[in-house]
Amino acid sequence: MDDGTGQAGTAAEQAGAAAILGFDPGDPAFRADPYAHYRTLTSHGRRLTRTDVGLRVTTSYDLCERVLRDPRFGHRPDGGEPWRATVARNRSFLTMDPPDHTRLRRLVSKAFTPRLVERLRPRVEALVDELLRDVSGETDLIATLAYPLPVIVISEMLGVPPEDRDLFKGWSDSLARGLDPDFLLPEAEIAQRDEAREEFGTYFRELAAKRRTEPRDDLLSALVSVSDGGDVLSEDELLATCVLLLVAGHETTVNLIGNGALALLRDPAQLALFRERPGLVQAAVEELLRYDPPVQLTLRSALEDVDLDGTLIERGKLVLLLTGAANRDPSVFDDPNRLDITRYAEGRDAPKHLSFGHGIHFCLGAPLARLEGQVALGKLFERDVALASGDLVYRDNLVLRGLRDLPVTVRA
Repeated sequence: MDDGTGQAGTAAEQAGAAAILGFDPGDPAFRADPYAHYRTLTSHGRRLTRTDVGLRVTTSYDLCERVLRDPRFGHRPDGGEPWRATVARNRSFLTMDPPDHTRLRRLVSKAFTPRLVERLRPRVEALVDELLRDVSGETDLIATLAYPLPVIVISEMLGVPPEDRDLFKGWSDSLARGLDPDFLLPEAEIAQRDEAREEFGTYFRELAAKRRTEPRDDLLSALVSVSDGGDVLSEDELLATCVLLLVAGHETTVNLIGNGALALLRDPAQLALFRERPGLVQAAVEELLRYDPPVQLTLRSALEDVDLDGTLIERGKLVLLLTGAANRDPSVFDDPNRLDITRYAEGRDAPKHLSFGHGIHFCLGAPLARLEGQVALGKLFERDVALASGDLVYRDNLVLRGLRDLPVTVRA
């Protein structure tokens, strides 16, 4: 990993996470409320800061949006270092630049259309009803609802047999942790991530072979068969895409449901309004995505020398975009640290949040995440739910923000 100074690998590890990032992601206080810590990064008024090792960091909505849509920023400059080391055959289009990104996203988009997602609504509603049907008393909302819903949905979309779904949990946990930069990960976790990727690849290589000879009405069959002017997904590209869909289509939705439920449970007035006005569910999910997003940050490399807000970002240097902080930029959002589920209601003109990114890398699975979040939270709070006692523990991830468990009491 390039730390912004041209130093990589061991230099980054020796410097420590706080010196590189400008904050300590392992600090329990940061885990509990990263937004308060983000605000200290710009307390001196600068929109683009420099950490101890030279990495440029921004919490500014304007700068995050600008970098995300600027073609002069990307993932892999020739001769530059990426955020995390990934062999070519493991790379998804998430970490590619045009023209490779353009080609692969176009092919995958053909099999991941809004029509396909909307067709899933009755199934998602039935699954949520089934998962909540017998829930009563104290329960872990992550294990009961937030985790199983998206894993069942993405498994069914990809055509994974029900008996194999449990395989996904271990793989998904390891692969999600692997989204963080290597310098934050112990060697054992890096090895676990790489092993999970290999096992996942072997599994889907075999399943894809079956779909080539016996196609079904599922996403994997569609991915196997997509073509555009003779262009098709190679096997390595197909497997990398399946890994991306598992992590991006599952882990982020777990956190959307968990973080969203917690935010509402902590704000009785907003929860009462959510229950009183079920028509607000779509607007509420947008506000919950802004308020405590599942994805906290992303990184871009300068593909050429770029002047960013009066600072020269040399070719190959990195800019850390704290999109979770940008979603609370007081120069853009009114009363940004307050949860307001009417913020995105019809007739109001709130700025778009950056929780699904922006520009060419805007999240392909955003419609599915929104659908699952709306259905899960809407049906959950038709019930009498309250936070149970006990400390909340967040998972170790830096890029993804989510609870390890969420103890609640569900009353009849």
